[in-house]
Amino acid sequence: MSVFVDASTKVVVQGISPTSQGLYHALRNRAYGTKVVAGTNPRRAGEVIEGIPVFATVAEAVEATGADASFVAVPPAGSAAAILEAAEAGIAFIVCITEFTPAHDEARVYSRLRRDFPGTRLLGPNCPGIISAGQCNIGITSGDIALPGGPVGLVSRSGTVFYQAMYELTEKGVGQTTGVGIGGDPVPGTSFVDCLAAFEADPETKAVLLIGEIGGVAEEEAAAYVAAHMSKPVVAYVAGVTAPPGRKMGHAGAIISGSTGTAAAKTAALSRAGVTVARNPTEAAQAMVEIVSELP
Repeated sequence: MSVFVDASTKVVVQGISPTSQGLYHALRNRAYGTKVVAGTNPRRAGEVIEGIPVFATVAEAVEATGADASFVAVPPAGSAAAILEAAEAGIAFIVCITEFTPAHDEARVYSRLRRDFPGTRLLGPNCPGIISAGQCNIGITSGDIALPGGPVGLVSRSGTVFYQAMYELTEKGVGQTTGVGIGGDPVPGTSFVDCLAAFEADPETKAVLLIGEIGGVAEEEAAAYVAAHMSKPVVAYVAGVTAPPGRKMGHAGAIISGSTGTAAAKTAALSRAGVTVARNPTEAAQAMVEIVSELP
């Protein structure tokens, strides 16, 4: 089983050209086995680039190929419009890797999706994407680090720590169902709680590894959800223990403001919810190994 995407998912890449990052990652995703069925670029419509047919709009791509997911790889100024174009075309799952999307654009798009397109899920912006091990990879995650066969689901705000955690699990022989990088911007389209709910409902996911970081209250919200709704064991690691207050650490949302958003506060909330909290990604993976070994 998998969460949000699987082997049948058909992907249209928004922002594709012979020299684009969209094409580079589309080819890597396709090599993994992902069904990359189309690309969009108004200036390249009608062309076929590396075997990928290019259309002027997402609506045309959907009509011609049946695409049901999109991979947004356009510059920040165009990312909001690209997301909404995909939603208007009926795309159910949108992955936006674009960094530096303005926060007001993120808030506007988030509100518009919730109001007008409740059947569409956005992952990102500024995220590594999603990988269902052995089935589908949309985004920039290396497929080499994923191990199919479950039983662990991963969700992370940090891309780099996400890669490390998945690699650590794979090195220890612990397979994954799906890894979801939600990104660390202030207004993510998909939250920890959304992913925890999906993993809780997935019969093949038996345990969850959650990677948090400083800033915001997403980890505290995740802790409350775990305490109230999760029957499956959760291991967590919160990055940014030594981060000084008031300084942004990598992501736009990774900033401590006053007494809120600290790693210590998040770790405490998760611990109170019954989550096994590790001090680093390696320790988190080892804790998961021990949990998996005791699963029925």
